[in-house]
Amino acid sequence: MRHGFVEGIEPERFRGRTDLELTAKGVEQAEAAGKRIAAMWRPVIIYTSPLRRCIVTGAAVARATGVSAKTLESLTDISYGSWQWKTPVEVGARWPHLLEEWRTRPDLVRIPAGDSLQDVAVKAADALRHVRENHINQTVVLVSHDTVIRVLLLLLLQLPLSAYRRFNVDPGSISEVTTSGEAVTLQRLNLT
Repeated sequence: MRHGFVEGIEPERFRGRTDLELTAKGVEQAEAAGKRIAAMWRPVIIYTSPLRRCIVTGAAVARATGVSAKTLESLTDISYGSWQWKTPVEVGARWPHLLEEWRTRPDLVRIPAGDSLQDVAVKAADALRHVRENHINQTVVLVSHDTVIRVLLLLLLQLPLSAYRRFNVDPGSISEVTTSGEAVTLQRLNLT
């Protein structure tokens, strides 16, 4: 699931690794998602990005489900480097061509002093390996960020990073993926 709403989503800023608190709306989303998860699934553990917005969201899910939440470094958001906490207008003024590529072919972009989607994919694959090695046939909740969740979905569905913009992952949303051997099924996407 994606963390709840934070400042910088609307109006948009490149948040990345800025350690933000959930807004009141974000807290409501986290609590609602926790109740929904408790009603629909029986997770054995919750892993969160080490950024505060995910930790607080994961804690709400943990309270609702009665299981523990732990941070997992590989769920950390993309580093926006020189774009961090800037608006798209500010980024476009300095890096217009790069911003356009980020919007149309993000798989070909390395953000100045930051990450590429390939960097995110390496970490996301580590998160998937951790879950597969430690939680076979168990339900696990991963609380992370828009970019990481999109990349996780692409990895699970064996889609290219160029398909990054095909998914929408709203704040506080739940996406469900089931695996059985090599078979992967996207059960739900962006449930809010």
